[in-house]
Amino acid sequence: MENKSQRPLQVGDVLSYERTFSTEDIRLFAELSGDKGHHHMQPDAQGRLMVQGLLTASIPTKLGGDLNFIARSMQMEFLRPVFAGDRIRCEMTVSRLEPGDGYLSLELVSVCRNQHGKEVLRGSAQGIIRQAPEPASPDADRR
Repeated sequence: MENKSQRPLQVGDVLSYERTFSTEDIRLFAELSGDKGHHHMQPDAQGRLMVQGLLTASIPTKLGGDLNFIARSMQMEFLRPVFAGDRIRCEMTVSRLEPGDGYLSLELVSVCRNQHGKEVLRGSAQGIIRQAPEPASPDADRR
């Protein structure tokens, strides 16, 4: 994650994460999700096994989890297939940030690319990050 400082989030901040999906990841996700389409369970003519779209989408959701982001809505566009062995890097940008009463309302925009620099997934999410109440000052009135 590129936003390693403890400063508050700002519009324009970029977070990133990358991973390589394995055949075992695909098979485990198939068991967990029930998404067992033939293209996820049997290699194609080129010997490739396709990663489930929602498994690919777990990369931006991992970044959101790092922020304790609670999604209210998500939009995703799957641009090209991802196969076992592909290295996927996701960059997530804070595009909107509005303070609320005890939370931050924000929008995050994501772009995921494969090891060849080709976009495989584009998306956005709207939601909140809860904020802890500020501690009372030591000079506060005690009752």
